[in-house]
Amino acid sequence: MCGNHQSFDAYAFSRQPGFDEAAVRKEFAKAVPLKTVVVYCYDPRIAQVPRLVAHEFGQTHPGEIVTDGNGSKIASTTNVFEVCVAGGRAYDALRSVTVAQHLFGIENIVIVHHTHCGATSFTKEGIIDAYKQEHGADIEQLYPAESICISDYTASLEHDVLLMRDFAGTPKHANIYGYMYDIDEEKLIKVAQSLAA
Repeated sequence: MCGNHQSFDAYAFSRQPGFDEAAVRKEFAKAVPLKTVVVYCYDPRIAQVPRLVAHEFGQTHPGEIVTDGNGSKIASTTNVFEVCVAGGRAYDALRSVTVAQHLFGIENIVIVHHTHCGATSFTKEGIIDAYKQEHGADIEQLYPAESICISDYTASLEHDVLLMRDFAGTPKHANIYGYMYDIDEEKLIKVAQSLAA
């Protein structure tokens, strides 16, 4: 740990005098017009994916930052929240979806995989063996086998859409989509979906 550092508690909503969790939650829902969570890979070649998803759904990204009279940044006009994880896999985004629903309410979850992804360059067995040999660590039980790499794009998107749908932290009213992003063509292709009942 670093030695001398300031206390950051003054910036935590829950540490403020008179904190009212229900009231703060209502304010969050009004401050950000969140409609869609997009789960995509952290590959810098696909940084435009949230903007393309917003366009696909008639929404706004990146939007504008809203400030109050004191110049404090208090809100945003974006409709799309980003969750960047290796390979754009849904498993790694589950908690983020739960929190987004709790604070803001969401309508859509969009999972995006992309062409020429690094997650297709290894197998489950390959990464597990490499970690054993290179780091002396057994990671086999850390991640579900279906979520650690991508060997078939269509199958991985279908799996991730179903995983997200079956997850207790996913709101039942949300539509879930699986898209493929073609890096060279710079376009999204819908592969799978699970619409709200």
